[in-house]
Amino acid sequence: MSVLVLTTGGTIDKVYFDASSEYEVGEPTVPHVFREAGVALDWRLESLMRKDSLEINDEDRAAIRAACEAAPESRILITHGTDTMSITAEKLTGISGKTIVLTGALAPARFKTTDAIFNLGLALGAVQSLPPGVHLAMNGTIFEAGKVCKNREAGRFEATGP
Repeated sequence: MSVLVLTTGGTIDKVYFDASSEYEVGEPTVPHVFREAGVALDWRLESLMRKDSLEINDEDRAAIRAACEAAPESRILITHGTDTMSITAEKLTGISGKTIVLTGALAPARFKTTDAIFNLGLALGAVQSLPPGVHLAMNGTIFEAGKVCKNREAGRFEATGP
């Protein structure tokens, strides 16, 4: 089994330069995290963009969808900023024969205290074990696309609807 990892930017890859929160989206952190965790699974990285999720638009979402559809891999993990991750997930529904799991972080992976490593591990396990469809892996929970939202006040994702 091989997994395609698509990166789009977001907080998970942010680099902060000073106390006034000046930042930019840096190189993908997935290779470092996977190396440190001893991930032995075959995987391939494709960096699609380096954007804060608030900057991701419908054209970008179409590019993400096209990359998923064109990929030879049937298992795809996408790192994405958390503010609009659920919107992108909904735009990916209906891709046949692919298990797609989106994840991100509320604190950059480069920070000492971060949810990034936990979320990446959850997403990697989820993409290997879930049936085809689109899911989000955040805060120790797997959510189905179209049935999740970010609760900014609580700093977590929550299921919506039935």
